[in-house]
Amino acid sequence: MPKAVRFSEYGDIDVLRVVDVERPVPGAGQVLVEVRATSVNPGEAKIRAGLLHDRWPATFPSGQGSDLAGVVAEVGPGVTGFAPGDEVLGFTDQRAAQAEFVLVGVGELTAKPAGLSWEVAGSLYVVGATAWAMVRAVAVAPGDTVVVAGGAGGVGSLAVQLAKRAGATVVGLASERHHDWLRAHGVVPVTYGEGVAERIAAVGKPDALLDTVGGGYVERGLRELGLSPERIDTVVDFAAVEKYGVKGDGNAVGGRIEVIAELAALAAAGELDVPIAATYPLDRVRDAYRALADGHTRGKIVLVNDPVRGNG
Repeated sequence: MPKAVRFSEYGDIDVLRVVDVERPVPGAGQVLVEVRATSVNPGEAKIRAGLLHDRWPATFPSGQGSDLAGVVAEVGPGVTGFAPGDEVLGFTDQRAAQAEFVLVGVGELTAKPAGLSWEVAGSLYVVGATAWAMVRAVAVAPGDTVVVAGGAGGVGSLAVQLAKRAGATVVGLASERHHDWLRAHGVVPVTYGEGVAERIAAVGKPDALLDTVGGGYVERGLRELGLSPERIDTVVDFAAVEKYGVKGDGNAVGGRIEVIAELAALAAAGELDVPIAATYPLDRVRDAYRALADGHTRGKIVLVNDPVRGNG
């Protein structure tokens, strides 16, 4: 039988199980995808721990995962544009991608560009749509200086590149071991810690801030960097959105298949680097989330499946 990640109660990583499930059957407008790659994201870990229950409650038993890339196994009634054997990428909002098979709405899939790796294709949705939305939320324009807090993380590593493509001078806040990667992508690296505002100012007066880490960067942007609320976007500090009126645009704004197709084309053309930190087989999903919790990886942590045989 096919396997899928499940958890039946809120808790730490040990509540995760990889269990046998029935092979899904596509209904009208649905595509059954045999998943080759999916990724893990901080929001999923917070949902599993119950930290986002008020915002996004889980229904038990719950699956996990949104990003996906794979091969079409079956199509449901009325589906056009996809056929068994097609290589695709996309997303599901049903917390179901961390599995060997997943049902996906036809409007949540696009063709995987030739030459794009499974690992990258299965990592684009959450971080890519979030980074895309953040850059647009603060209206990045040529000549701007944009600060990205968490410039080497899953979202930040794409946000720095998209802001650079928009014509900005980009300052990436990151630990020193990530500075060479940032420089190689045309980003000015700045270390965290005491004196960070002065180090940012030494690069130039900032015009916008993208916050992917929290920890008071919104307040620092307002008070120490002199930014206006409409030029700050955070995807972690929800309290600051309420208190200061800063932007909170993220995946919910950018999460459209047209955006993912655009980012996939850039990645396939070598114009967008999607760093892959590590890969794990599905049955090591706990190890993948432990690596995510460590918090020091650059780029995405990916779960991969070998092609399923027997498909019972």
